[in-house]
Amino acid sequence: MKLSIIVPLFNEADSVIEILNKVVNVSYPSFIESIEIVVVDDCSTDNSFKVVSEYSGSQPRVKVFQHDVNRGKGAAVRTGISNSKGDVFLIQDADSELSPNDIPSMLEAMHQIGVEFVNGSRYLPGISRPLYSYKRYLANKFFTFLTSVVINVRLTDMACGYKLIHKNLYQKLSLFENRFGFEAELLIKALRVKKNNITEVPVQYFPRNRGEGKKLRSMDGARILLTIFKYGLLKLK
Repeated sequence: MKLSIIVPLFNEADSVIEILNKVVNVSYPSFIESIEIVVVDDCSTDNSFKVVSEYSGSQPRVKVFQHDVNRGKGAAVRTGISNSKGDVFLIQDADSELSPNDIPSMLEAMHQIGVEFVNGSRYLPGISRPLYSYKRYLANKFFTFLTSVVINVRLTDMACGYKLIHKNLYQKLSLFENRFGFEAELLIKALRVKKNNITEVPVQYFPRNRGEGKKLRSMDGARILLTIFKYGLLKLK
């Protein structure tokens, strides 16, 4: 199994190198034949692209691409996958909210269970996590509930950034959402192909607030809701 780790990047100059170092130093399962890390800078306004480009000079497994205009996380993920050679794609956010130490358990789940989609969950038991905004928690649970209903698959964390998808499944999907609705579109369309093709794995979570660089805004919640409506209820392709 060849692994491509896709890192969408926007204004994370202070955290991205720490995350990349952790990704590089993960102890990957023995069935992983090769690893590449594909970073896509979404037209950052800080020096994120510069620091990652310099970093890639000493890390041959790291490839760096850049959008000439800001297009959103979904667009950055699609750019990364289109420039990848892996059999499976893992989405890794460039901030410090999720821990690369959880990557092996996601890979093991895909390998052992035989599914083509593994979703990280910040709510499954088994991992101690710091508490965070109750309003944010309620919003995510609401969106997760709606997504679960429209695809008839019980999920616990639709919006978690950690998603592992096999190339065979990804190639069957037509994805259009550029921004934070991307996660909902990916889940809904992937599970419409085959419902019993997903598992969830508990992951660590270290939440940030707006002052610490949190990107999600209230308006993004409306976009997520619209995405669920379009691809879940209207079943647009």
